[in-house]
Amino acid sequence: MTGRIIAVARDGAHRFAKRRCDSIELVAGLGVSGDAHSGRTVQHLSRIAKTPGAPNLRQVHLIHAELFDELAQQGFAVAPGELGENVTTRGVDLLSLPRGTLLRLGGEAVIELTGLRNPCAQIDRNIGKGAMAATLERRADGSLVRKAGVMAVVVEGGEVRAGEPLSVIHTPKDPQPLEPV
Repeated sequence: MTGRIIAVARDGAHRFAKRRCDSIELVAGLGVSGDAHSGRTVQHLSRIAKTPGAPNLRQVHLIHAELFDELAQQGFAVAPGELGENVTTRGVDLLSLPRGTLLRLGGEAVIELTGLRNPCAQIDRNIGKGAMAATLERRADGSLVRKAGVMAVVVEGGEVRAGEPLSVIHTPKDPQPLEPV
């Protein structure tokens, strides 16, 4: 599977949206250089309060631009970075990939998928009432589908720019579905 990086974003403060930029630098074991969520241990504010020494499984947040298309059909105008993601992609079904999948971003950086982003009420506060519900759906069996992106850790660092390729370079032999992290 090959797709494209549509946009990259980071923010040094703990705000909901991230600022789009020309490029981001991924640092192995840490995340996005200059981003508030970069670090070896958990950096998400609500998680720091509960488990301050836990490993940071949310170093990089990716969202597929196809979600923005879905949201637009429901009346929500969302641009890259506005849902707090670092990397906006197109052309790869991120949500279908198993935990442990390795993705190459651009020419150098490699990330490993760790889980799903669990949508929160901040989506409604920042995008509009009902936007969070629009990032969720139910399968026929009643199970919940979380569409607000995937989380990853940085395995190999490098600079990542909009317009560069995104490719799946490895999937685990014993695939496990992504779960919220």
